[in-house]
Amino acid sequence: MSDEIVNKVAKAQIEQIDLKDFLFKGEIKEIDLKDQLWNELVLKESDFRAWVKEHDWDSYSDQVVCVFCSADAIVPAWAFMLVTAELKDPKKVVFGSKKDADKQLFFEAIANWDVSDLTDKRVMVKGCSDIPEPNQAYVEFTAKLLPVVKSLMFGEPCSAVPVYKKR
Repeated sequence: MSDEIVNKVAKAQIEQIDLKDFLFKGEIKEIDLKDQLWNELVLKESDFRAWVKEHDWDSYSDQVVCVFCSADAIVPAWAFMLVTAELKDPKKVVFGSKKDADKQLFFEAIANWDVSDLTDKRVMVKGCSDIPEPNQAYVEFTAKLLPVVKSLMFGEPCSAVPVYKKR
């Protein structure tokens, strides 16, 4: 009888994927139009245009920028358009808060991921990741993988839940 410890997970050749790896890791700059409202209620066009003219737009170059208004106010659509038009070569512009931008970038990363290297492989999707909209993420991830993988499991190698096996 051998006392050698055998790593059955490594022998099984299971590709482990953590959806947390698809989270955006860079900085996201916010532009909250609330700060440009009069009494956090109304946007005065002349004051707003003066702010737009004086603001340092170069600091948003090559950055992910989210544009939103956190105040419960009616902001005209042209105000968001004007701000977006002033940005100097941003990496990406997202309407919404940082949380909205994180979510959008996360799902774009999944959608743009090339899964061809997983063709006919056994894949384990790690559970318990701190990700935006986990159920939506697992649904979109599963739909992306089904056409290529040999099998798909959820959880950890020690307690995997089989999800799909190619017939």
